[in-house]
Parts: sequence; structure tokens; C-alpha cells
Amino acid sequence: MDKKEREESAALAVDFDKRDGLVPCVVQDVADGKILMLAYVNAQALDTTFDKGMATFWSTSRDELWTKGETSGDFLQIVEVLTDCDQDALVYRVIPRGAGACHTKDPASGIARSSCFYRKVNLEHRSLQHC
Repeated sequence: MDKKEREESAALAVDFDKRDGLVPCVVQDVADGKILMLAYVNAQALDTTFDKGMATFWSTSRDELWTKGETSGDFLQIVEVLTDCDQDALVYRVIPRGAGACHTKDPASGIARSSCFYRKVNLEHRSLQHC
């Protein structure tokens, strides 16, 4: 499929070839729009996401397919999947089913953080602070 066709077609044609089989995927809470995490998806992960109805990714650190929540119990139920104009990035809009989306835990409570984006950059000092 050429670029113009990919941009204008109603056909799902995710461009997995551009980045060695992977596309970035932003995960967003459908209820409040909060960004929960960023991960990577290959064709198998996308198919599994559709089949299970749960957010599934390709782990670049473990080099394996993983459905979020299979180990932690913190699943991300798919509500909708968005793709950008040239179909080389995805957004999973989800309902979190569990304590959180992040693999790290809040030190005070010991509970998984609701989002992997729990720090923001102080632009003036180029340092991090908890949000």
C-alpha cells in the first residue's frame, strides 16, 4: 500500500515495516484521558489485542509478547484503538482493570502506580518532580 492510500484508506494497514516490525503505542485511560504508558506493538501483539480485548505488546527488553496484567493482575481492557495518519503509531484507549498500569510501585503504598508517567520535568531546572 502506498503512502497516500495508507493515509486515506479505510483499510487497517499498520506500517510495521518502518521500524523493524514495531510501532509505538500510547495507552490512554478512556475515562479521564490520562496517559498511562508507552509500549511497542508488532503485528502479533495487535492481533492478540483484538482477539483478547486486552492491551498486548511486544516487550523490547524481554523480546517476547506480553498482555499487560497476565503477571500483575492489572489488565488494560481495550475500548478502542486509534492509528495516526500514516498508520505507524497507535493509541490504545482502555479501561484499567486493576491497581495500576506501571510496573513500578508507589513507595508509600506499595501499590502499582496508575501511570508510568508519574514525574514531570521542571523546565527551568531540567529536573524531575513527582506529579
